[in-house]
Amino acid sequence: MKPVIFGLSGPVLTPDETAFFRDADPLGYILFGRNCIDRAQMRALTDSLRSLSGRGDLPILIDQEGGRVARMRPPEWPAFPPPAAFAALYARAPSSAIAAAKANAQAIGAMLAEVGVNVDALPLLDVAHGDMTAAIGDRSFGSDAMQVAALGRATLDGLAAAGVLGIVKHMPGHGRARVDSHLELPRVAASAHALETDLAPFRTLASAPLAMTAHVVFEAWDAANPATLSPTVIDRIIRTCIGFDGLLMTDDIDMKALSGTPAEKAAAAIAAGCDVVLDCWARMDEMVAIAAALDSIAPRSRDRLDRAMATLRPADATPFAALVARRDELLALT
Repeated sequence: MKPVIFGLSGPVLTPDETAFFRDADPLGYILFGRNCIDRAQMRALTDSLRSLSGRGDLPILIDQEGGRVARMRPPEWPAFPPPAAFAALYARAPSSAIAAAKANAQAIGAMLAEVGVNVDALPLLDVAHGDMTAAIGDRSFGSDAMQVAALGRATLDGLAAAGVLGIVKHMPGHGRARVDSHLELPRVAASAHALETDLAPFRTLASAPLAMTAHVVFEAWDAANPATLSPTVIDRIIRTCIGFDGLLMTDDIDMKALSGTPAEKAAAAIAAGCDVVLDCWARMDEMVAIAAALDSIAPRSRDRLDRAMATLRPADATPFAALVARRDELLALT
């Protein structure tokens, strides 16, 4: 198994993808809007990926946060509110916001599980700061670390109740970045003391099975390398200071914050201590190069993967409509 999660080019596997994925045996896959047409098509696609891999617990990921980050969209699937909606309710009624966030995440999870998706790239634990990039914006649960942790925990619990794993992101925190890491490399000059605020939600939820890194330079820790490519940040901050020992994946390796070819960046991320590389674009030449650049998954990373997937549990029986109605009833309190 190669320590990489690949994207797919369309709604069905192409013959070239089938042959390549059979040989490369990637750790998992991630789906985007181009892969999400309707329920029957998505279920057939995820079934084909599991059949190809021979793994019933194959991680199949999606970014379904709500708001503007949603791959499964109307009219085939309902829209969901952005995380900021729950932050607004928390300011008025914290316990209601927590209950609403859990119900919302469970409804999202039920929608994903129906089509064979078992991992959602949610929740963001990025503590918002006043001058942060709009790329985070209403995707954040707010500017208070305890609030972010509470709503993040509710989201993880809601997804788990639907039989889906969440990914805490973007470790060790993207809320101070002033530029969009999709387009350029953010640098954060805050002191190590100030950054304790950003670490707090991740530390609170350090037992989460899956996490995603930030393509951000933190000058207080490593002025030369973004977190994704920094052995110092991964070992000293993520593994030791935060205490996270789950499966650590990169954000999309092809984002412009990182320099070099996708294969070079993938190899550097694994060398820095990431367990798995995320490559989203389904460009065959790049996927072939990444697979060639990576050795088989390390035993410690495979153990983290196995531990993560073992936490999946059967979904409870709460109807989707009841979850949405409960969420909307609570959100109306704002």
